[in-house]
Amino acid sequence: MTERLETILLRSAALAVTSTLLVVAGSGCGSTTKNSQSTSTAAPGSPSSLAPIHGKYAPSIDPANFVAAVDNRYWPLKPGTGFHFKGMRGTTPQLDDEVVTRRTIEILGIKCTVVRDIVSERGKPIEQTLDFYAQDKQGNVWYMGEDSFELKNGRFVKASDSWRSGVDGAKPGIIMPADPRRGDSYRQEYYPQGEALDQARVLGYSKSVTVPYGTFKHVLVTSEFSPLEPQTAQKYYVAGIGEVSERVVKGHHEEFELVRVTH
Repeated sequence: MTERLETILLRSAALAVTSTLLVVAGSGCGSTTKNSQSTSTAAPGSPSSLAPIHGKYAPSIDPANFVAAVDNRYWPLKPGTGFHFKGMRGTTPQLDDEVVTRRTIEILGIKCTVVRDIVSERGKPIEQTLDFYAQDKQGNVWYMGEDSFELKNGRFVKASDSWRSGVDGAKPGIIMPADPRRGDSYRQEYYPQGEALDQARVLGYSKSVTVPYGTFKHVLVTSEFSPLEPQTAQKYYVAGIGEVSERVVKGHHEEFELVRVTH
């Protein structure tokens, strides 16, 4: 994604975003049983109650309950940091380069960090995305929206699953809880119109995981899926780094591993 294209996207986005601000979400973090729970049984302040996967979805958002930096131990976004992955989609090798930019955008009255994500094949980009994240005072990282572009007939066009919290019924979800506990289940994004309905569940912690970037112990493992797609991915997160590996365990063949981190 070129700097010029980023600037155009961010300026147009700022003009488009309007919203109604809601009350402050409860603080803290709890846990649920192994199976997904409804909001009536989820612990107050847990990701299962803040971003429930069952019932009417109306997350409580207050700009006063958010902080400027995203420093969740499993989702740290320090501006200037690059996360570089290599992997396969089907039988095709791909590279995925994610860079935490120094740009911000305001969504629902909250200043969000912008992450640029480019997927490449054979040395050429095939997908480009700007992702928007914000962290609340309790440490939960919220996914506020994305501008996604896909390659069609040699040109990048905006994908239908692009979304922005507060626009056309889209609402934010939790991308990473403050204190992930086994059994926690939560929405990661909510945009029915664009079929962006990703959800996640915490499976627990793996003793160790090895990727090209290194070997790590006590690795957070989540299961991430959408009710609209017949596939499930497992993702692995290391404290102080973030995601180090992901693989589709149900559906088509896809896997990526962290190769290096740049600053």
